[in-house]
Amino acid sequence: MFDKILIANRGEIALRVIRACREMGIHSVAVHSTADADAMHVRMADESVCIGPPSGAQSYLSIPAIISACEVTGAQAIHPGYGFLSENANFVQIVEDHGITFIGPSAEHIRQMGDKITAKETAKALGIPCVPGSDGGVPDVETAKQVAADMGYPVIIKATAGGGGRGMKVAKTEADLVQAFQTARSESKAAFGNDEVYMEKYLQKPRHIEIQVFGDGKGGGVHLGERDCSLQRRHQKVFEEAPGPSITAEERARIGEICANAIGKMGYSGAGTVEFLYEDGEFYFIEMNTRLQVEHPVTEAIFGQDLVREQIRVASGLPLSFTQDELVINGHAIEVRINAEKLPNFSPCPGKITAFHAPGGLGVRMDSALYDGYSIPPYYDSLIGKLIVHGRDRDEALARLSRSLGELIVDGIDTTVPLFHALLQEKAVQTGDYNIHWLEKWLEANLQG
Repeated sequence: MFDKILIANRGEIALRVIRACREMGIHSVAVHSTADADAMHVRMADESVCIGPPSGAQSYLSIPAIISACEVTGAQAIHPGYGFLSENANFVQIVEDHGITFIGPSAEHIRQMGDKITAKETAKALGIPCVPGSDGGVPDVETAKQVAADMGYPVIIKATAGGGGRGMKVAKTEADLVQAFQTARSESKAAFGNDEVYMEKYLQKPRHIEIQVFGDGKGGGVHLGERDCSLQRRHQKVFEEAPGPSITAEERARIGEICANAIGKMGYSGAGTVEFLYEDGEFYFIEMNTRLQVEHPVTEAIFGQDLVREQIRVASGLPLSFTQDELVINGHAIEVRINAEKLPNFSPCPGKITAFHAPGGLGVRMDSALYDGYSIPPYYDSLIGKLIVHGRDRDEALARLSRSLGELIVDGIDTTVPLFHALLQEKAVQTGDYNIHWLEKWLEANLQG
């Protein structure tokens, strides 16, 4: 087991990893920019190293600075959290070349699943069901028209190197296709330096279902059920729950077994998430995230397992601490992502926290790096906290969420908390009868954002 781990991240996820390290008796090292000198993860870690100025590109994304911090502190392993360098295969290779352990999958697996086309080809080869679409990249508009005609409209054009909803455009008819294709390519070029796109059938009312998987790196793997992340704004998840309210036990077992077998065949190591669109009882692969997810706490809640602890164990060479048969769902959990944003336009709202109180009580977890007097810097993602609730069933979890949101105090800035108060009044949310388009339509009708 490691003696010292460096966390190459910030905010609540850095705190999350520090807590796991402390429980395991492992020394933790925080890195930070000058803007984060007073951040909670810096205060809580056993050691801290300043790695650069406020800009993420010059600090949290600076590979030389992070490697130097490891060498200076003697850290034996790096936990990347999520975002920043967590899915950067080049970073993983450099870490390993310096004799440091990366707590996550291999550079090869990150590279393989990071390219959307290669990921889809890999998924098909492993027996994972996929959305009908183009065989590889689509080079021009004429080819796009032929692909769309073959599989039928509507279609969605996606950036091969995409993420976060960028480089994604829907075409409902051939008349829409030319502009959608050109816009997707130009957005992809601007965001990722790569204008290659591919096409898929656009499902009408799908849900976003993701399967949490864990591989031991030696041919073994398990799944920890699914999460429903269908409530999204601009392809960004807002509200996540587990288990999915639309998934049957039989469907869970079927798709879970497929995913667990697939990562076993890959020889995959650590945590991963296989993401699907789900419609009319069928699952369609869209991508695999080769890292821990923001919404991992809902899975931890229903299974009673610490996924960060398991990541560290597996990276150190230990076997998985649980078998598939031991993974039994208990109750229902919901997570809402609380951002420092001003409604109705969701504009970033950095500033000083004048008062902060986290909700508590049975089945309530607040993952946040906020504290009274903390100044949220304007340089990073606007996520400031995750409120996770767990109940014996979905109704109890919803009631607990409503109560907890009422207890939460974040003064001095605007947050997205009012959005969740409003959503909990909606019948579709109360019954779980929603799809990936529902929230966008609701926002348009209710917030005019």
